[in-house]
Amino acid sequence: MTINRGRVRWQCRRALLELDLVFARFLERDFDRLTDDQLADLDDLLRADDYDIWAMVNGSAECTVDRWKEMVGLLRQK
Repeated sequence: MTINRGRVRWQCRRALLELDLVFARFLERDFDRLTDDQLADLDDLLRADDYDIWAMVNGSAECTVDRWKEMVGLLRQK
């Protein structure tokens, strides 16, 4: 099954401003280089609540889902 990159890119738009800014930077820097497996992991991560994603990205909560750890690491990069 192929994941629609356009749909995933659209889902990176978040209601939480801080997270939206993080995803904007990520989309510009890393999105086009993601493998299909990484894209699937990102698609799965995007189903989580914005506040949960933000907590993992800013380090106030640990990422406990192994599949998401690489994506959270990319999102943390400046």
